[in-house]
Amino acid sequence: METQGGEYYHQKLIGMLESIWGEGFLSPGGPDEVARLVGGSDFAGKSVLDIGCGAGGIDIALVRDHRAAYVCGIDVEDTVLNHARGLVRRAGLSERIGCLKVASGPLPFPPDTFDIVFSKDSIVHIPDKHALMAEIFRVLKPGGWLVASDWLIGHDDTPSPEMAAYIKSEGLDFGMASPARYRDAMEKAGFDRIEVKSRNSWYREVAKQELARLEGPVGEAAAKIVGREFVDENIGIWTRMIPVLESGEHCPTHLKARKPS
Repeated sequence: METQGGEYYHQKLIGMLESIWGEGFLSPGGPDEVARLVGGSDFAGKSVLDIGCGAGGIDIALVRDHRAAYVCGIDVEDTVLNHARGLVRRAGLSERIGCLKVASGPLPFPPDTFDIVFSKDSIVHIPDKHALMAEIFRVLKPGGWLVASDWLIGHDDTPSPEMAAYIKSEGLDFGMASPARYRDAMEKAGFDRIEVKSRNSWYREVAKQELARLEGPVGEAAAKIVGREFVDENIGIWTRMIPVLESGEHCPTHLKARKPS
């Protein structure tokens, strides 16, 4: 499994994204979308690995709202991990949530460790989906579940000029793949009961609302903290993202699969 290092999520970006999605959240929908992703899966009393835990809001939600027994959140960046640790500490959940820095490569856990492997909009940064799914399968206990969402591209061909412009504007190490490639990676890893559910119709409407907020009071408030130029850069990102959501080339997706018992 390959990840990319470097501080992509610096403190200004964390602040910008939290102003849109809520404290500790770096991806769309905040706790409500986490609840929709978790829906139909039983996290109560389970050990959970969160790949790409980010700023900590998701792991707090998994314990507080969905009754996970313990969450091990992993990430490659010190800035988001330090932010997450602060939130976890203030929430009084340090005994039930750990935030671990990892390096690129295989997951640093023995086989059959976790009941659930979770990830929300983070494995887009890992280009080799087949190696990723093999690693997730390895660390799951028999009968355990992968519960994830990610930002997918609708095909495995060269991105359209509009999609390429959007990806470039993000300035992040996106390794996007198609729904077909994700499904193939899960099947080859050995998973069954695979579900691949597009969230494009939901997010293309939400993204328009987010852009309106960035162009209005939310953006004005954020500009006082992170600067007007940085807010305008993010308005540009959303402006490029909405057309590729509308075309379906950018397709946020929920992914679920089970490791057979």
